Amino acid sequence: PGPAVGPRPGRRPRTAPQKGKSLVDLPAELDERAAARLARALTGPGDEDQVAVRSGGAFGRRLVRAPLGDREPVRRWEPSGTVLVTGGTGGVGAQVARRLAATGAAHLVLTSRRGAEAPGAAELAAEIRALGADVTIPACDVSDRDQLKAVLDAIPADRPLTAVVHAVGIVQSTLVDEMTTDEYRKINEGKIDGARHLDELLGDTALDAFVLFSSNSGVWGSGRHGGYAPGNAWLDAFAQQRRARGLTATSLAWGAWGGGGMMEGEGVEEYMRRRGVIEMDPELALNAMVQAVEHDEVFRAVADVEWERFARGFTSGRPSPLIQGVPEARAALKASDEPAPADAAAGGAAARLVEALTAANPAERETILLDLVREKVAGVLGHDSADAIEPGRAFKGLGFDSLTAVELRDRLGAATGLKLPATIVFDYPNPAALAGHLRGALLPESTAPVGSVLDELDRLEGALAAAAPDSDTRTKLKQRLEALLWTVGGTDATPDESTGEGLQSATADDMFALLDKELGTS
Repeated sequence: PGPAVGPRPGRRPRTAPQKGKSLVDLPAELDERAAARLARALTGPGDEDQVAVRSGGAFGRRLVRAPLGDREPVRRWEPSGTVLVTGGTGGVGAQVARRLAATGAAHLVLTSRRGAEAPGAAELAAEIRALGADVTIPACDVSDRDQLKAVLDAIPADRPLTAVVHAVGIVQSTLVDEMTTDEYRKINEGKIDGARHLDELLGDTALDAFVLFSSNSGVWGSGRHGGYAPGNAWLDAFAQQRRARGLTATSLAWGAWGGGGMMEGEGVEEYMRRRGVIEMDPELALNAMVQAVEHDEVFRAVADVEWERFARGFTSGRPSPLIQGVPEARAALKASDEPAPADAAAGGAAARLVEALTAANPAERETILLDLVREKVAGVLGHDSADAIEPGRAFKGLGFDSLTAVELRDRLGAATGLKLPATIVFDYPNPAALAGHLRGALLPESTAPVGSVLDELDRLEGALAAAAPDSDTRTKLKQRLEALLWTVGGTDATPDESTGEGLQSATADDMFALLDKELGTS
């Protein structure tokens, strides 16, 4: 289904990121040697954005390909007896159940909170029986230890438990600052507590497989998986812990599964595809599961990724060596650092823009560039027009993320002929500020004396006093004044962070008062 990659720890030089957010993982006890390494990680040069500091060294993480090649399996996994699948009536769990029934399992126990009353449970049971296996679908919340114990105790002695596939999962789509502790608990209690309870209740029971279904959100992160990502990372670590105790465990960090499950949510498939994560063929994903068990893998990340799209979005806010071990990602990042080939149409448009700006007066330049930015923002966000793009509203509030930031950079770069960084929406937090930056980059010698600017404001104030603008005109006027205020650095807070007494609720008269204050006329 695409590259199967795994994280490979490696000894790293004493480096640390110079921009963007980063993560340092510390040991439970910070001795002098680890503390010294932490200090070097925080002050040293380099682009490492994830560093694990230990007494024995500082480590970085890399994704690398993990091809099977000609390696022979350590063993054959031919399901027999009873196999337990938690989350077994969900989209992915059901696909696992069908595969297990078709390849030899005599009895499947499929848990879900609603049991046989879960949507599609009756049809799934009929399919499994048609494949030659018995099936039990008990109502069980695996985060409840007693409920899970009752399920395990009910497994018939003549068909003992031989394998577990822990496939519980609840989708999340909230930003970190919007997530509540109750939501975090709900997302992870089945995933984490369920795995812990299975481990405790089964003890040293010999199993052919103990498979944990994790997610790549725990490997490379996700902006709307602030609770889901750490829960999956916990499963990956838990598999290592079980192996250290001599017990079987395989954690699989999946990309996007086709054929049902979490990807069926409204807009989810499109959201993932735009970020370069493509739906996997379920049969190929199931083959990967079996191969991982048969090759005695502890952890593997399995995903179908368009690396050019993924890499550009993933590194838009900061460099990330994590993905540089994947050849396609490395090539995409190298290509993005090289100047784009000259395009005659784009070059002509950029030249005409500079020509128009040169011929315009200062107020007209502001209008031209602000309209350009708003037009490109609207296009990236899928709006029909730029009317909904408020000049002073923060890009974050408009819905920008790493991928849309890259798209905006590309569109503005083509329109202006400038080589712009992917961090453009983070460096200039709203359309007005970004338009001001573009003006300085395109016409570095165009700054007018403050006196002439004040003269222009006097003329504008007089024109307003003599006119009686309607409500639509006043709204547009307010937006333009907001943009102008942002251009001269009217406030340190974005409108989204302001109270109702800020720019969003200001009148035109309020705007003039603010401008007078900023330009030193009152």
